[in-house]
Amino acid sequence: MVLAIDVGNTRIKASVFESSTVLENFVFEKNELEKKIKEILEKFQNCSDLIIASVGNVEKQSFLAFEKDLNIHFFTHEDVFPFVNRYATPKTLGIDRMILASGATLQFPEQNRLVIDAGTCITYDFIDENDNYLGGAISPGLRLRYEALHNFTARLPLLTLEGPESYIGDSTAQAIHSGVVNGFVYEIDGFIDEYQANFSNFIIILTGGDAEFLAKRLKNTIFANSNFLLESLNQTFQYKIDND
Repeated sequence: MVLAIDVGNTRIKASVFESSTVLENFVFEKNELEKKIKEILEKFQNCSDLIIASVGNVEKQSFLAFEKDLNIHFFTHEDVFPFVNRYATPKTLGIDRMILASGATLQFPEQNRLVIDAGTCITYDFIDENDNYLGGAISPGLRLRYEALHNFTARLPLLTLEGPESYIGDSTAQAIHSGVVNGFVYEIDGFIDEYQANFSNFIIILTGGDAEFLAKRLKNTIFANSNFLLESLNQTFQYKIDND
């Protein structure tokens, strides 16, 4: 069994895998890390490997406390990946984006793929049908947009995510919801339209914490999977084993 952990900017997500099958998913706060890993290992005592993709601020020592019980692997830019990294600054490419690109390459071979990860930030990552990673885009996620409107103005309230009643906001709250949510959706659809105008044989993968909320609002046909990063992490680990 493999315990896969994704350390994001906001929370930590984890999955236990038996081969390619997900046995259970977990979501917890960063300050709960060691306690939660202990609980998971008590429940799944056959776990032999701990694999980690991290963009968040968590000390490695928190994971290394378990090195007597598990084989621990932190994914880095030095690992083997199933695509050619054509990014102009390859060392600055987030390891989470590399894992997503890897999963898209392995799961959807010989296609043009656009991976959209809607979390704290929204990232767009494009891998062509010849397995070249070409780049993409980064912009603020839904929560950051709500926070920015509150933090950088004098009077706008801090709201939590809510689907707007109409694209015409008839109150300050509804105007904020319309601007944040509809603006976000229009951005995503606009990027998808641009890619589809330039590439055929195309698949769009939507993932991240806001994937389910967004999926029903987008006009374009997508493959939505909120657990795609952890599944990709496990797939990339198996690929590494086979190709080291």
